[in-house]
Parts: sequence; structure tokens; C-alpha cells
Amino acid sequence: MIFKIYPKDLIKNYLLLDVIAIVNLIYNVLSSSSKLGLLGSLLLLLIFLACFCIGLWYRNGYLLAAVLAGLATLAVISSFIDPKLLIYGFIFADQIGRSHSKRHIGIAIAAIAIMFILVYWGRMDDFLFLPIMIVQMLFPICIYIMEKSKRLQSKLDAANQQLEKYIQQEERQRIARDLHDTLGQTLMMIKLKSELASKWVDRNPLQAKEELKDILYTSRVALKQVRELVSDMKFISLEHEIEHTRKLLQTAGIELEIVKDGMPPLLASVEETMMALAVREATTNIVKHSQAKHCTIRLETLDNLYCVSITDDGVGLLQAAAGNGFQSMKERMQALHGTFTVDSSPDGGTAVSMQLPLRQHGKERLAT
Repeated sequence: MIFKIYPKDLIKNYLLLDVIAIVNLIYNVLSSSSKLGLLGSLLLLLIFLACFCIGLWYRNGYLLAAVLAGLATLAVISSFIDPKLLIYGFIFADQIGRSHSKRHIGIAIAAIAIMFILVYWGRMDDFLFLPIMIVQMLFPICIYIMEKSKRLQSKLDAANQQLEKYIQQEERQRIARDLHDTLGQTLMMIKLKSELASKWVDRNPLQAKEELKDILYTSRVALKQVRELVSDMKFISLEHEIEHTRKLLQTAGIELEIVKDGMPPLLASVEETMMALAVREATTNIVKHSQAKHCTIRLETLDNLYCVSITDDGVGLLQAAAGNGFQSMKERMQALHGTFTVDSSPDGGTAVSMQLPLRQHGKERLAT
């Protein structure tokens, strides 16, 4: 019920003060004898309360009109009863300070000054009104600054919440992408080793035992990768990843050819890690889908671009281009302001191309 009379957002800071001020004003007016009489005093109090209530709910032109009417009513009450009642002008000075218009606040401040001058005209020897008038004129400015600060803080909190949600979403996507790219390849290795072990178990138990040892080792690597991915992205060397890719493709019965044109550039840790993960995802797709017998990885620098292309002679992966793997590679290259393309290779199969723009640090060459 109280929310229909008094705004919910003002209850905590203003309700008690407003109740005390209104009750004291009503008591001072009704307990004083004046030319207004009881009916006149009641009528002015009703107008004052009506202006006060309107000022509670509006922040536009209605607020300005209510404040001006309320100040005029207070000026009449103070003129006929007691000039000191102008102190209750703080009520409307507080309300106009919550206006969203600086122009309205300026008009109300001028009205406060006029109210004091009219009531105290002929009583200029009483200098007590000056500090009260000055404070009431400054009060709306202080309230406006406080309210604006609250609004800005509210917007900042909302922006921080949106940013936190965005960060959480990005982190989930990063973990999902890295689990798919990193752990997916390791699990693929375990799958291939398990198939080999099942083939060798009857014909060559010793070879099957070796495969099982590799499965155990790879499982430990997978566990380590999970821990690293949950904590943060680790640095992955592109050269090390290509060597790991060679072992994966060899296990799958796919021949790998590596072509290096010139010295590799010096990449930032993030750049090299992103490129290595993209290579990992591309070769994992080859093992999963291509049915290829031969794969070529070409590394070269062209026109300030570091280019990595991966081609195979399989059945083609274009139908899977919308899958999670290609999308994650594309996102990685976009994060580095690079480009990613997938197309049919000249010899059949699929050609994946990644181009990374080299920054200043990337122009230096590593010594062999």
C-alpha cells in the first residue's frame, strides 16, 4: 500500500525525513493564529501536499510545475503566519534536485531566491534568512550531482554485469574450443592405438603390449591437458605440434610431407599457440573424416603474412565446413586478425589455408 503513496526507490533515504518535515509544518500552521483562518490554512496545506505528492512521482515538467506551485504556496503561508516557515522550502529544493533537466533546476533555484525576497521584503534587517536561502539554492545542485552519480554507478554496475557475463561466456567457449581441439586429438590417438592393440593382441602380443603402453602414456597426457585447459591456455609450440601431428597421422596410416619455405618468423606466444591449435584441429579432421593417404603441411612467409596450408588427398571435408572444428579455427584466426579459408585441393580432398599478419616482432627471423 505504501508503494502507491510513496515511491519505492525513495523510501530508504527520504521517507522518514519527509514525514517529519510534513508533520512539523502541519503542526506549525494549524497551531498558529493567522488571518487565513482554519479553512484557509487547511486549503493551503492541501495545495502544498498535492504539490509534494506530484513532485514525488515525476522528473519532467510536471515536477517543475509542482515545485513552483509548492514554493508559491509556502511563500503565502510564511507571509501570513511566520517567515521562518520558509525553512520547509528544503522539501521542494530536494525534489527539484532529482529532476533530469538542468534548466528546470535553474528555474527552481531562481524561484527559491524570489520566494525569500518576497517574504523578507521589509525585513532586510533580519540577516538570518540569507544563509538559509543560500543553502536552499545550493541544495538542488548537490542533490542533482548525487542522483547523477547514482545513475552513472547504476549504469556502470549494469555494464560490469554484462561484461562479467560476456567474460564467462567467452571463457566457456574457450574451454569448449580447447577441449575439442586439444583433448579431441589425444582421444583420437587413444582410439587409434586401441584399435591397433585389438588387432595385435592375438597375432603379436608383444606389439599389442607396446600399443597398450602408448595408450597409458597418452591417457596421462589427456589428464594433464584437462588440468591445463581448466586453469588456462598453455603455450603450444608450432614445431612441437607439427611433430605430434606426424605421429598421429603415422598411427592413422597417413603419410605426412612438411614443406618449409624460408625461416619461420618469431611469433608471439598467443599467436604461435593459436596457430598450433588450428593445425591440430585441421589434422584431427583429416584423421576423422578424410580417408586420406597423404597430407602436406606448407609453412611460408608471403608479403608480410605467415601462411600455413594443410592439404590432403581424401574424399573432401567441405560438407563438414560448418562444423565446430572449422568454426573454432576461423575464430582463432579472426582473434589474431588473420584469415582462414577451406576449399577443395587441386588433387582432390581438402585444402585448409591460414594467413597470419606479421607484426614488428614477427619480422625477425630465427636462426636455424
